Amino acid sequence: MSLPGRREESAGARRSRLRLIVLQALVFSLFATLVGRLYYLQVSSGEAYRAQAASQSVRDVVIQPQRGLIVDDQGRPLVANRMAWVVSIDRTTLGRLGESAAAAQLARLSRIVGASTASLRARLLDCGTPDAKAGRCWNGSPYQPVPVAEDVPQAVALRLLEQPEDFPEVVVDQQSVRDYPRPYGVNLAHVLGYLSPVTEDELATATKDRDQSLNGASSVGRAGLERQYDTWLRGMPGYQQVAVDSLGRVLGDDGRVAARPGDTLVTSIDARVQATVERQLHEAMLTARKTVDKVTGRPYVADSGAAVVLEARTGRVVAMASQPTYDPSVWVGGISQRRLDRLYAADSGDPLLSRAFQGQFAPGSTWKPMMSVGALLNGYSTSSRLDCSSNLTVGSRVFKNYESASYGPIGFDRALAISCDTFYYRIGLGYWNRYGSDPTDVDAKDPLVEEAKRFGFGRATGVDLPGEAAGRIADRRWKQAYYESMKDTYCRMDRKGTAPNAFLKVFAHEFCLEGNYYRAGDAVNFSIGQGDTLVTPLQLARAYGALVNGGTLFEPTVGKAVVGADGRRIESIEPKVAARLGDTARARAALRYVDHALLGTTREGTLAWRFGGFPLDRVRVRSKTGTAEVYGKQTTSWVASYDDDYVVVMMISQAGTGSGASGPAVRKIWEALYGVDGETVRPSRAAIPGTTPPAGLPTFTRDGAILPPRREE
Repeated sequence: MSLPGRREESAGARRSRLRLIVLQALVFSLFATLVGRLYYLQVSSGEAYRAQAASQSVRDVVIQPQRGLIVDDQGRPLVANRMAWVVSIDRTTLGRLGESAAAAQLARLSRIVGASTASLRARLLDCGTPDAKAGRCWNGSPYQPVPVAEDVPQAVALRLLEQPEDFPEVVVDQQSVRDYPRPYGVNLAHVLGYLSPVTEDELATATKDRDQSLNGASSVGRAGLERQYDTWLRGMPGYQQVAVDSLGRVLGDDGRVAARPGDTLVTSIDARVQATVERQLHEAMLTARKTVDKVTGRPYVADSGAAVVLEARTGRVVAMASQPTYDPSVWVGGISQRRLDRLYAADSGDPLLSRAFQGQFAPGSTWKPMMSVGALLNGYSTSSRLDCSSNLTVGSRVFKNYESASYGPIGFDRALAISCDTFYYRIGLGYWNRYGSDPTDVDAKDPLVEEAKRFGFGRATGVDLPGEAAGRIADRRWKQAYYESMKDTYCRMDRKGTAPNAFLKVFAHEFCLEGNYYRAGDAVNFSIGQGDTLVTPLQLARAYGALVNGGTLFEPTVGKAVVGADGRRIESIEPKVAARLGDTARARAALRYVDHALLGTTREGTLAWRFGGFPLDRVRVRSKTGTAEVYGKQTTSWVASYDDDYVVVMMISQAGTGSGASGPAVRKIWEALYGVDGETVRPSRAAIPGTTPPAGLPTFTRDGAILPPRREE
């Protein structure tokens, strides 16, 4: 009985051992798989995974480059850099404090830096997030502290640095910001421009174009030279690599790539001349405001003005001033909304608008030299004589000479010197009768309009400053286009009787009926720079330069060269020729005649009373005055003048006559250019050494000094 039981027991034991063996094999195979996988990860693919892990734990933090300088023709800094205290917040550290503690810290910090808690929170938001506000959010790396207060007083910075335990999330350091040394007190705001943070669209475009010079924390030029030459000035950012943990917290540094500073822009601006021009323009406007307008019985408003000095033979800009202006340093460290609104406010006089190349004004009699050239090339000669009568009736309207003066038959030279309106009325009316007596013919020939276009009016000069205005030539085509765009407005005003005054009531009715007609009155107005024709002071200055330089019309330039950090020239900026007006012997003769005739304006004509005792035998200033009438406003004062080296143009809106308001200031500018002392010319006292702009560039030394250009003996 016992033997069978033992046999059954042996069979059970064998089955148990079999199961154990299978289990052991399974465990061994799993272990072998793990060992193999571990060998693969650590040995076969170890290098690849280690590199991947390293790349995931290292992030790049941008090191902003120092922006390039902007200097004048003598090497004087117009825009430089300085170190400013910047308060930043480490968002990682702030997040560790907890929501309530973080809010308390932001409230404390806001009181110290003088900013609202809401503005600090806005600065900490990443651009692109739902609550982020354009211009106030953070566009930079999420792994670096976010600037929340720039250019803070040193006392504020030191207070925060002395209390690190109270503000563990705050980082205070010094960063480079724009500085304006103001040599000789110059302003030059409209020429220099300003900076503001890069936008998301600009950053996206830079990424698409693989432009590594822009990053989320960059500042970009927004106006003037800062914008025009931004690519050269901005430099190339560097990078600091930081190690971070899995939560994105910074653990430490892991290497650095140095930033490359921006290049230096050398301009043709001369700071001494610029200071003189700004001062004289400002003083002329103040004087005008103290002068009573005999027409209105009120002091002149003198609400805006501009002055331009060009090199006559190259088109380079030596000085350019505009009023009203603003302090360019208001943009440093960010501008408040209140200040920004003030800059854009109409009651502030639109200070962001440069009247020199963006303002458009009726040229008045400064237009006559170009009309003279056009007439001399189209049927008239230097021996032609026309009646300078006290008035001329055109249709049913009487067009008067200035102060109704009458001088009898005179030539072009005398007409320019005394600025006879009726002389030019007869020229404009003659062409209208000959070529365009049909007021609806938009293609009728008009030699005066054609000459104005040849002199570059009606289109931008191409100056290397953004936002230039094109001016306007009010010819037949312009009048037709304006009629088509405004017909419905004026016809509705006429039909409903909603005109605000009697003049507009009549104007709306006539415009609705035949506002596109180019009548004889339009032609005579055009001949003396009145009507709807508009020019910029820069356009006028360029045209006058062509009268003396042989008829070459340049695209004016402010930039002269780009110089690298090592002091070597990288790029030369040469004025380009836009047109050549002296392309025929007859054209050159006409230009020479007008050039010679304009000396009479300064010697014995409308500007002579302002240039009494000036050494015109040494400094042969030719000129033309202008007094432009504008409906509803006081007259605009113009003086356009030049010699063989320079062109000086000044315009003051609502200031009276050309010689009356602008004449004394223009004379003082000429005195500064040549060192005129009474009737004596003293070149040693001239604003520019040698009295003419330097041909070469300043010398940039290895120790960082900038020396004036060397002059050839």
